[in-house]
Amino acid sequence: MAALALDSRVRALIPLISRFGLAGLINTAVGYAIITGLDVGLHVDPNLANALGYLAGVGVGFILNHSFVFKSAAGRRATGVRYLAVVIPAFLLNQAVLTLAGIVLGPGAVQHMAAQLAGMACYTITVFLACRFWVFRPAVRAA
Repeated sequence: MAALALDSRVRALIPLISRFGLAGLINTAVGYAIITGLDVGLHVDPNLANALGYLAGVGVGFILNHSFVFKSAAGRRATGVRYLAVVIPAFLLNQAVLTLAGIVLGPGAVQHMAAQLAGMACYTITVFLACRFWVFRPAVRAA
């Protein structure tokens, strides 16, 4: 019986994860285009290029996560503050991974983009979990 309950909870997450993935693709395309254009195209420092790309994506990400992914009934002001409280440390984690991966992988366009992708992966996982369980958590209903 416990296995059935777990299975149904896991199945219930599939649409949520699918919407998060789609929103993430849109958000990532915007941010990654900016990062690539600045880093590889204009030879801006990789960390600055990364920061500007993520800054552009924060607004897109919040709107998509609030309205489309988590379908939050909570006000945008309250969830916006919590969202910023999540994306700032997640971005700092992204920057740490980007820096470390840059050191390990070395210079070059392919290496820079691999480091960017490693940072993005850490950021994405962190933001999903924090949004799911804190920022846009479903309201707890009385039994």
